[in-house]
Amino acid sequence: MGELKNCPSCGEFFNYTGLREVCNNCAMNEEKQYEVVYRFLRKRENRAATVERIVEATGIEESLLHKWVRKNRLQPAMFPNLGYPCDNCGKITQQGKLCVSCTEELKSGLRQFDAAKEFRDKVANQDHGTYHADIKRK
Repeated sequence: MGELKNCPSCGEFFNYTGLREVCNNCAMNEEKQYEVVYRFLRKRENRAATVERIVEATGIEESLLHKWVRKNRLQPAMFPNLGYPCDNCGKITQQGKLCVSCTEELKSGLRQFDAAKEFRDKVANQDHGTYHADIKRK
């Protein structure tokens, strides 16, 4: 059984089951808009269109295009200039949640953290024996 939610597009209540994040009316409207965009992109001369060009030609919201690319309804392999914003910096990416530079930055930070942790563990596990100096006094 679903839960009652407000549609983020129109504000109406709908039964949210996890399949769609908008109400039935908005979902049907989005599907019609998707068909407009897909018909536009199927034309050979439009396959390399940018997001800005698609928005200009079809009147569809940029956020809907990003949503469809993120959900693989519009695939960058077929339409190479499509993408969606990186969750971290907003730069356009075509896969995952982060762009290549943010992914590399995150990996670098993790490598540094692992190296520091390894060093701390090594220092903590060293034998801290007591050293005595044998000094003879005259």
